[in-house]
Order: sequence, then structure tokens, then C-alpha cells
Amino acid sequence: MTLLLHLADFNERRWADGFAAALPGYRVVTRADAYDPAEVDYIFIWKPKADAFDGLVSLKAILSLGAGVDAVLRHPNLPAGIPIVRFMDESLTQQMCDYILASALAHHRLVTRFARDKAAKRWSQLYPAPAWSTTVGVMGLGAIGSAAIRMLGAIGFRTRGWSRSAKQIEGVPTFAGPEGFDAFLSETDILVNVLPLTPETHGILNYETFAKLRKGGLDGYGPAVVNCGRGGHQREADLVRALTDGTLGSASLDVYESEPLPAESPLWNLDNVLFTPHIAGASTEKTGVVYFSQVIRDHMAGKPLPNIVDRARGY
Repeated sequence: MTLLLHLADFNERRWADGFAAALPGYRVVTRADAYDPAEVDYIFIWKPKADAFDGLVSLKAILSLGAGVDAVLRHPNLPAGIPIVRFMDESLTQQMCDYILASALAHHRLVTRFARDKAAKRWSQLYPAPAWSTTVGVMGLGAIGSAAIRMLGAIGFRTRGWSRSAKQIEGVPTFAGPEGFDAFLSETDILVNVLPLTPETHGILNYETFAKLRKGGLDGYGPAVVNCGRGGHQREADLVRALTDGTLGSASLDVYESEPLPAESPLWNLDNVLFTPHIAGASTEKTGVVYFSQVIRDHMAGKPLPNIVDRARGY
């Protein structure tokens, strides 16, 4: 059995050493090693290059380092019929929820408003209302979105959720599909996006969406947007417009249409944007190796693969 690591932007050798220790007797190779592509059974992948699947005629499964698989699905040479397994474990879910909670609290507590006061050396006291006065709407009700709603509710926020197909979360208003979108937005003060990126959700964070969020919340400094989904979900020209003309009060952005964010992007200069460079959640070498080593062992033993991507749905 041969496992090939194809990890753009990561240290493949460190990952390979981890897999070699976890999978004794299995051959683990990186793109820099000499190997026969026809002998590769599994490819562990992130941001696949054009030649990622060349010659992999014996492939049994594609293992995605990320929970988002849009880059894999749009690869022009993606092998047909080969299952794609996405990464999903408690560590990744917790990291993403940490980011969402920190962002929601920052916007609820008017962090960017007070940062502006500090920059202007202006002493202007305003006491933010308690969390239960703010409604956080979460788009995407899979493992991460559902966990985020539970944690947000536990610290006092009102919550609601929206997804492509109907989902039920006890005690939480949920909405589905295009027919439920406007009603979902209309009572939302902080909009959180953890949707998968599909043709239907591409560009969903646009000016029209922002304009439908509730006005007057967050002590009059809202609404706010938190995007830790994918850069393709947002139209950055619309974000800049909305953050400049008051349609949005603030935003937390972890992902961007082009990464790294170009130096000429006006987002760099907006003082009501909380910026992070795509670090909201990721598997570490430790958690990723443990998770996918077990996936490989189980699959070789005849057990089914977990978290298989539905190619038709895009996640």
C-alpha cells in the first residue's frame, strides 16, 4: 500500500514522518520522492496542483485535509468514481467554534467601535446590551454550524439557522432554501457563514444579502458578518461598499476571494473589519495523522469510509 501526500502550503515531510510512524509497513511518499504513481492507493491532498492525479490508476480514496472540498471538486482531472473523504473531527469543530464565538462576542461588544474611539483618543462610554438582545444567524447547519449554535446559545445569544435543506435543532428556529432565506436574514444581527462552497452558495455574501439583515441591532452599530466558510462565498466589492456606507457595521473575515489577500485590496484599510489570514480552523499534523491513519486502516480492513463527499451536492 502506498500513501501519497500532495499538500500545497504544508510541510509534507513532517506529515509523511507522522503517517509513517502511524502506519508501519505502509509506504508513505511525498511529491519530492521517487515513486510509481500506479502503486498509489490513497492520496492525502490539499489545494491540488494540475498534475495531482496523473497516473493514479490504482487509487482507492482521496483524503482531503480540509473540511471544504471545493478545490478538489473543481479539479479538471478529478478521477470519476473515487470516493472523497473530508476531514472532520472534534478538534477542527472546536477551533471553528472558537473563532465564531470570539467574533460574535467582539461584534456584540462593539470592538471596532471602541477601536475607532481609541484611534481618535475619544472617551465615549457606551454600555453594550446583554447577549440575549442579539440574534446570531448561522448559515450552514452541518457539524460545525450546529455546534456553533449550541455554544452561542449557551452564553446567552439568541440563535437561528439556515441551510440548503431543512434541518431541525431543538429550541432553535431554522429556515431552509431560497424560500426561507429572507425571513432568516430579517431578524439576524450577526450573520455567520459556515456553508460549503457550491454553485448555489457562491457569492451568497453580497450587498443584497447584507441589506436584508436586521437594522438597529448591536446598539445601532450593526449588523455584522462573520465569514469563516470560503472566500468564494463573498463578493468583496459588495463587502467594501456595505462596510463603507453603513449597510454593515462591521465584519470578521478569515477567508478571501484571492489568498493571500492582495496588498491593493481596500479591505486592508477598513477599520471596521477584524482580519485573520485563513486560520479559523485547520487540522494539525497530530490530529490529521490520527484521523486519516484510522480511516486508512479501517478501509483496508473492509470497513466503510466516513464523511464521504456527495459530488452532486458539493459537500
